[in-house]
Amino acid sequence: MALGDDIRSDLDKMVGNPWSIRNGNVVPGTDDVKLYNNDAVKLDAVYLYADLLGSTKLARDFTPEVAGKVIRSSLRTASTIIKKFDGEIRSYDGDRVMGIFIGGSKNTNAGTVALKINAAMQEIVQPALYAKLPILQSKGYLPRMCVGIASGEAFIARAGVRGSSDLVSIGRAPNVAAKLSDIREPGDYRTYITTQVYYRLREDVKFAEGTHMWQERSAEVGGEQMTIFRSNYRWSV
Repeated sequence: MALGDDIRSDLDKMVGNPWSIRNGNVVPGTDDVKLYNNDAVKLDAVYLYADLLGSTKLARDFTPEVAGKVIRSSLRTASTIIKKFDGEIRSYDGDRVMGIFIGGSKNTNAGTVALKINAAMQEIVQPALYAKLPILQSKGYLPRMCVGIASGEAFIARAGVRGSSDLVSIGRAPNVAAKLSDIREPGDYRTYITTQVYYRLREDVKFAEGTHMWQERSAEVGGEQMTIFRSNYRWSV
């Protein structure tokens, strides 16, 4: 069969057949979702994206060996914190990681993770990198991550071909979380969350010794004007 015929046959099945969607109580792994049967798992979840800042400068001004150590150190740190607070990691994309949280404490867990990633990058990752790779400090590179968090219903499907496939999350929550992690603005704001996430945070993740850790503002997110909350606070690990 010619290549074009293979593609037409696949699309005929993929587009023409209905979805087989089931509600999920756990975040599925790759083997839990079928590749060729329009299989999907529906989740009520909180999505978190942690994105490394300054990756263009990193690639331009440093060798791949140096850049690679920064990226791996940052992703390892963020991933360790995500897992510590019951998040499931389902995607790495270049210099960012995606975590999925479910359950009754999903919003608070995700918010806590964001504040702890901010702390870990400043208090642990930066000193470790500067000690071993002083060129980072001499050239003014600050290792930081920006975190975006959104909640809602999404469904998880499997995309690709046999031997080369991965899970994809489809829905507003993963899309908005990814867009929030892309925000770059003056100041030390490193965490951006939707109002739905904010109003479900536990009080100790909203206030630090009586001080409100979050600032409400309007922002354009993916072409849509939204009310969001941002924070420049960090929570030591």
